Amino acid sequence: MDLPAQFEEDLIHDLRAHLALCQEAMDLAARENQALASPQGYQPAEFQLKRKDLLPRLEESLMSLRKWRQCWQQASPAARSGCSEVKALFQAVQALLMKVLLLDRENQQALLRLGLLPVRHLPATAGQQPHCVADLYRRHARR
Repeated sequence: MDLPAQFEEDLIHDLRAHLALCQEAMDLAARENQALASPQGYQPAEFQLKRKDLLPRLEESLMSLRKWRQCWQQASPAARSGCSEVKALFQAVQALLMKVLLLDRENQQALLRLGLLPVRHLPATAGQQPHCVADLYRRHARR
């Protein structure tokens, strides 16, 4: 199946919009990272409100991209290969999301060090102690 020109244009438009939202998430994570490292103190409410604002927009964007997915998957490999900008946008979104995830993990670790991470977000004790898994195997192997 060949892709109509309008399909490609609309998909590119939605991918660019999604990339902009991902960039906004990256900027927010970077600002939070700077605030966590600054001596002035960290104000969690500011970042919580911005995340609350960003999340529904990001979810809406993902829903829009899911609608494109089926048509994209049904297209022939030749038709998809002709959409070089789409491929570049997919790669840009993936790369940016990986950066956001890594920076968010750094921020969570900083929050943990500062004692600002709620207890429900802390990993289980066994997850923090890898030898616990080995101990479980050892105990069950004896039986």
